[in-house]
Amino acid sequence: MLELFKAGGWLMFPLFACSIIAIAIIAERFWSLQTKRIAPPELITQIWQWLRYNQVDQERIKNLQKNSPLGRILAAGLLDRNSARDITKESIEDTGRHVTALMEKNLNTLGTIAAISPLIGLLGTVVGMIKVFAVITTEGVGNPETLAGGISEALITTAAGLVVAIPSVIFYRYFRGKINRLVVNMEEQAMQLIEILHGDREFDPDEAKNS
Repeated sequence: MLELFKAGGWLMFPLFACSIIAIAIIAERFWSLQTKRIAPPELITQIWQWLRYNQVDQERIKNLQKNSPLGRILAAGLLDRNSARDITKESIEDTGRHVTALMEKNLNTLGTIAAISPLIGLLGTVVGMIKVFAVITTEGVGNPETLAGGISEALITTAAGLVVAIPSVIFYRYFRGKINRLVVNMEEQAMQLIEILHGDREFDPDEAKNS
């Protein structure tokens, strides 16, 4: 493995750095984007119980804000529970935009790595082929060993770029899809809260569990 790394030339160093950063982002996002950490299913039921027994206070709202991203969104609605429906909805939507931005943390970096890794590999290919033609110009094609270095550099950097890029693209798309699903789930629960607060309907705990 070390010999392949050396044979790939200096462009293997940025590719190696990209791979380390991509692995770190993927591991961190797997940990952070767990459904139980983002949108605990029991929150809306707990809030309904607080409202039912008139137990909503500043301490509970602060704890709710610290609970999870969904908790921050629902806490925003509770803070404006006595305001008009439009104001409550606007407050929830504003907090939701901030929460979504936090959920997308580092994904742009992962997407950038997915995009530039093949280009770095392609640059390695070009550099390797330039070396091959430089050798041909000065020494001819009689000695294949002198050509092998440039050819191996071209092939190894291309392969390394793809090895970094392909998993990065896969996980970038996976996390984007997961975030979209989580956002939809949080929007549904936020709408339930708005409807509960403004008396449009009674809360159904069974419906909340299935959402």
